[in-house]
Amino acid sequence: MEDGKVVWQTSTMEALLAGVFDGDVSVHDLLRHGDFGLGTFNGLDGEMVVLDRICYQLRADGTASTAGPDERSPFAVVTTFSPDAVLDIDEPTDRLSLLSKIDEVLPSKNIIVAVRADGAFSTMRTRTVAKQRRPYPPFVDATSDESEHALADVSGTLAGFRTPDFEEGISVAGYHLHFLDGVRQSGGHVLDFTFEKGRVELSFSTDVHLSLPRFGAFLTADLTGPNVAADIHRTE
Repeated sequence: MEDGKVVWQTSTMEALLAGVFDGDVSVHDLLRHGDFGLGTFNGLDGEMVVLDRICYQLRADGTASTAGPDERSPFAVVTTFSPDAVLDIDEPTDRLSLLSKIDEVLPSKNIIVAVRADGAFSTMRTRTVAKQRRPYPPFVDATSDESEHALADVSGTLAGFRTPDFEEGISVAGYHLHFLDGVRQSGGHVLDFTFEKGRVELSFSTDVHLSLPRFGAFLTADLTGPNVAADIHRTE
């Protein structure tokens, strides 16, 4: 593992669960801290994917576009991606099997792993939350009617993180993945897939920087919910 690879995060998953859907970190500022990652946008206006220092906004209709530098995020996680391990996939592999293969090559389950998989997918099922309006509902309610999309025989990139269980509530414990197709026109939060052929790259990190919002909604939110793990499982 390389020294100095920092995972940089703004706000917490528990704040999202509590309905803190507006943040003070711009896309411009976010990209100063990493070239790879995921998150969402203010008002939950779609999913976020950061690839090769370009930030993409994936909206509820399944479309994707480049996010403007002034767009802001209530929750995002980025890092500077450099591979520490590589897996080549040459046969159809479903989601659970791929994640199991990744687990087998990790040096520890107590570090943060950035996951990037480029290749061909015979199936890809995603969902994307729709933009919310004030007064904001709890996150569980906001995601209850999100749009799902199914793609077939598509090339593209999985991007996300494997986070240790002890970070539940700060982030999403386990695997949290977003998808962007090869022409950068569609994608979303990953629900399921079959990976036909391609390459998985893993970037390991033991350093985390957590930046908390400095405005009223976060400062006054009740972040002591008793069902954090269950609520995250329902929404992710």
